[in-house]
Amino acid sequence: MITLLYFARLREAFGMASERIVLSADTRTLEGVRTMLAARGGAWAHELTAGRAFRAAVNQSIASGDTPIKDGDEVAFFPPVTGG
Repeated sequence: MITLLYFARLREAFGMASERIVLSADTRTLEGVRTMLAARGGAWAHELTAGRAFRAAVNQSIASGDTPIKDGDEVAFFPPVTGG
């Protein structure tokens, strides 16, 4: 089981700040988690489609699609942040 966290526009679009999910046997990377969530359709597909602007972190470290995911991990999705 992993913990998913959603921030800013993603939290608003999905209607939740977090959830816990069980990984399927073939979902072992961040890209796999993104694909699984996008397959829910609706706002999930729109916000997490490839090419859409968002970032991800695994256990509070910025991650890429090939970052391994294992039980107990915390995965956060958030829009890019700029400062000024």
